[in-house]
Amino acid sequence: MRKRDQWLAAPLGAGLVAALLSGCGSGDGAGAGTGEPVVMGMTDKVVSTDPAAGYDPVSWLLFNNVFQSLLSFPKGSTTPEPEAADSCGFTEGGSTVYKCTLKDGLKFSNGNSLTSEDVKFSFDRIKRINDKRGPAVMFAAVDKIEAPDAQTVVFRLKTPDATFPMKIASGAGSIVDHREYAPDKLRTDDKAIGSGVYTLKDYDASSEAVFGVNGSYKGPAKVKNSGMTMKFFTGQDKLKKAVQDGSIDVAYRGLAMKDIASLDQADSHQHGIQVVEGNSAEVMHLVFNMHDPVAGKLGVRKAIAYLLDRSTLVRDVYKRTAEPLYSIVPAGITGHNTAFFANYGDRPQADKAAAALREAGYTNKKVPLTLWATPVRYGPGTVPAFQEIAQQLNASGLFDATVKSVPIEEFEKGREAGKYGAYVKGWVPDYPDPDNFTQPFFGEDNVLGNNYDAKRITGKLLPGTAGQPDRQATKTAFREMQNIVAEELPMIPVWQGKQYAVAREDIDGLQWTLDASTVFRFWEIKKG
Repeated sequence: MRKRDQWLAAPLGAGLVAALLSGCGSGDGAGAGTGEPVVMGMTDKVVSTDPAAGYDPVSWLLFNNVFQSLLSFPKGSTTPEPEAADSCGFTEGGSTVYKCTLKDGLKFSNGNSLTSEDVKFSFDRIKRINDKRGPAVMFAAVDKIEAPDAQTVVFRLKTPDATFPMKIASGAGSIVDHREYAPDKLRTDDKAIGSGVYTLKDYDASSEAVFGVNGSYKGPAKVKNSGMTMKFFTGQDKLKKAVQDGSIDVAYRGLAMKDIASLDQADSHQHGIQVVEGNSAEVMHLVFNMHDPVAGKLGVRKAIAYLLDRSTLVRDVYKRTAEPLYSIVPAGITGHNTAFFANYGDRPQADKAAAALREAGYTNKKVPLTLWATPVRYGPGTVPAFQEIAQQLNASGLFDATVKSVPIEEFEKGREAGKYGAYVKGWVPDYPDPDNFTQPFFGEDNVLGNNYDAKRITGKLLPGTAGQPDRQATKTAFREMQNIVAEELPMIPVWQGKQYAVAREDIDGLQWTLDASTVFRFWEIKKG
């Protein structure tokens, strides 16, 4: 099970394996780059420049631009295609043996050749180091990796996993040079040596990361700028001012919701500003500890589900930069349904909530409830959102709900210790498949830690979908999972996010960096 706080995607095509075997999309890109350099700002920070440790959206942003993976997500697509590989596909029947053949002539930015030895080394290294901040959990199904020759790598899996191509197309699949990285410990010098579209020329965790175009890159990307600088800001106001006064070209990840809404006005264009909106599968859930004396009662959870007004929450708190979410699998992902809408509606129903509480033994007194949140990890709207939920519950006259907010370290310790009855969980997917919105949430050692016994989901439904390469054929099973969760209520989905970038008007190509794959492609951004 994965243990990361993750980052809308179109349904995956049924012909995934055929597309991978064909080797489409493997043409060489323009290595030198063209156009002016671009400066981008954000308030988020890079956790690690080492792919064995970074397992967060901003670290993966760096990895996706500096390192190559065997496969990658082309712009506008959620089906991975060959990147460092010439072709990939499952062999020997089933979904347990995955074979890739590398392109000829691949080189790292330092001039060293990239071979199957480096691929095997990279994945073995992630598993061996097993850093708690890293992506090793994504490859728990890998039994062994073979490199029979310089161009071939074979992954042998313990259990069928049709989503494996998507996993290796993510930032977790970054290939490092075995001569530059230790096999059993993390790199600590903030350097990054890859074979991707860009090189990391300079990095200071407190100020900026400077990227140059990798002249030896061999892959499908066509570079539309001559470099990228990523500046780190300490506050939302400073980031907004920087894009307004032109000291940066693009603001991404970190603007306040009210600022995005205010900048996205018609008169903003008079000041040379544009707001670009893209798809996202980022979600937020309200999670319940099934052993809690209050939240552990189904009637209490049903009452909350009947009272939650998502539309008002996303309007007033998120300024419509998010959408109401009525299932654990977000819109745009294969198998999505609206089970919570069908069961509980979209407007508060105090009469049904009261009836549910009576079933739980609450008759003439308000239900005491603490909602636990953390102020930064899941975005600046988290605490205001939970305060809005508490207000909605209290307005019914049925609850006495309060909100407590603690730093993320304290929050995680309290959650793991079972101290919280109801608490927040944000999620950004590693790959655009319904498996990534279900598998991590249920079963032993899951990311929720809420004592939910999901026997049918983990014992039958998820194993039944794991080896199915035609992801469209998994719809029925994933819809059943969503219906079960809506009935048993171990969690309530609240909202599904959107991606935004605010840029100067002379910036083009951002629409190709904010698509369903969640890959932020520096090379698509053009200035002038």
